[in-house]
Amino acid sequence: MEKLLICGGKRLEGVVRIGGAKNAILPILAAILLNKSNDEIILTNVPRISDVAKMVEILRSLGAEITWSGTNMAVSPRNLTGYAVEEHLMREMRSTIFLMGALLARFGQVCISHPGGCAIGQRPIELHLKGLKKLGAQIREQHGYIYASCSRLTGADIHLDYPSVGATENIMMAAVYARGVTVISNAAKEPEIVDLQNLLNKMGAKIRGAGTDQIRIIGVNQLHGVEYSVIPDRIVAGTLMIAAAATGGEIILENVIPGHLEAVTSKLRETGVQIREESERVLIKAPKRLRAVEFVRTLPYPGYPTDLQAPIMAALTLADGTSMVVENVFDSRFKHVGELNRMGAQIVVASDNRTAVVHGVEKLTGATVTAPDLRAGAALVIAGLAAEGETIVEGLEHIARGYENLEGDLNKLGAEIKRIRV
Repeated sequence: MEKLLICGGKRLEGVVRIGGAKNAILPILAAILLNKSNDEIILTNVPRISDVAKMVEILRSLGAEITWSGTNMAVSPRNLTGYAVEEHLMREMRSTIFLMGALLARFGQVCISHPGGCAIGQRPIELHLKGLKKLGAQIREQHGYIYASCSRLTGADIHLDYPSVGATENIMMAAVYARGVTVISNAAKEPEIVDLQNLLNKMGAKIRGAGTDQIRIIGVNQLHGVEYSVIPDRIVAGTLMIAAAATGGEIILENVIPGHLEAVTSKLRETGVQIREESERVLIKAPKRLRAVEFVRTLPYPGYPTDLQAPIMAALTLADGTSMVVENVFDSRFKHVGELNRMGAQIVVASDNRTAVVHGVEKLTGATVTAPDLRAGAALVIAGLAAEGETIVEGLEHIARGYENLEGDLNKLGAEIKRIRV
């Protein structure tokens, strides 16, 4: 078992380049299956994270040919034969649900089991299934599996009860080959949805409106190969910004899209962090001690991202004053609180498990803690960076799902982190 050993108290300084976005590449890999031509699709800026490795394994099991070298990937789905995803692969991560719309559109049928992923609360897939039914799919759930079939999907007006990112992307992919026009209302607005639209349009799809609450898709008959670069990961960028804030650091992030980080930037400025934005760079300079903030409320984009709720909570444990963090997206995303309190934080979670009151303390002290999920793991690393003494972080398999080399990036900035085997 591998663990991270963090020697705290180091001020982060330096420059780091941000890689491709986890939440963009996974639906993009699913969308590639819609390419029925003999063309390859070349992807650049692909993050080497475990979730991508698992998705590659799934695509290969379906017959896709994939070459992955560094941050470049070549994918050819011309010999794709499978439309059923093996259960053990589905259970490893939730993002496999994206395959449903793409495989249904490609083959007219799909079989998947209910997906897995981090235990951060209920993430029902009813919105996905409801949207596919509106397009004409017949869906049957039996023995833990979901079966969907159609002769050909037909465009429809689909209103989402909640602006779900996954449901928006799944319906987009399914509608690409649907007959006629599909309109998704109350669509999610995340930048990763815009990235998916841009890829699909470059492949020959006809989609507009991504990034707004209404997306319009005109069905086409064929997509083709392209070369495409994945957008930089705003969550990784935000994590490093918060790490700099927690340690009183001064860093520069390169290969970022500042507009994707506005909610994080705004909240960090409230804590006293100075931030300067350039075309593809962000410069962060933190004070010796942060100020508490009245509220951090997670919301769908462009609100404050739920994926950065745990990291900013870790930083606020050392802020001057009392902050309140409200989790509006997932119902079980405070599992890091107990671990932070073991390090000396003073955080109280309300009975609704949606609100946490963070009383800033003078110092955290190193301890052995365990990452319960991906973003909570990043939060514990941030706490370890700011704490006195040594912190050991266990549960690295969660962190590897979304961070290509978190300790390497932090060490470039002056942190002292070692990966140890026990």
